[in-house]
Amino acid sequence: MKKMSTRARVLTGAVAVAMVGAGAVGAVSANAEPANAPAAVKADAAKNNTVETSHLTIDAATRAAEAALGAAEQAGQHVSVAVVDRNGNTVVTLRSDGAGPQSYDSAQRKAFTAVSWNAPTSELAKRLAQTPNLKDIPGTLFLGGGAPVQLKGAPIAGIGVAGAPSGDLDEQFAQVGAAALAK
Repeated sequence: MKKMSTRARVLTGAVAVAMVGAGAVGAVSANAEPANAPAAVKADAAKNNTVETSHLTIDAATRAAEAALGAAEQAGQHVSVAVVDRNGNTVVTLRSDGAGPQSYDSAQRKAFTAVSWNAPTSELAKRLAQTPNLKDIPGTLFLGGGAPVQLKGAPIAGIGVAGAPSGDLDEQFAQVGAAALAK
């Protein structure tokens, strides 16, 4: 192996230092705001500018979905299960073997409906007699099979089940999912 001269070592070291320096400057400039960008505004929580909400963890949502699916499978039913968060965003979906293709979307819509109104969808279906235009709200489905999940009376999630021969069965399975969260 050939020995490096002092000049070669100094030159190599200078190049290395220059590269590290250029990388640091590049990282700083990549994170810097443009000169004309407005300064970030910080919200003041003490002045009621913010709100905190509770959400199910992915583990809790999965546990609820698995409990609902397990109850349906024990009853010999092929269903889809959806768990949505407080905002109606889908967190978990499960589909048993043999579940109908319509059941996936129906389960999500039932879960969304339950969390939106903080009520089981079978109750909401009864309200359609007084307010038939409720069914026109996008993303909702007013059939039995949706159950809200509450924390201190406020909805934090919804569980929807679809695919059993009746909404009553679907809702029974959704309630098993919700009850699994209390354990």
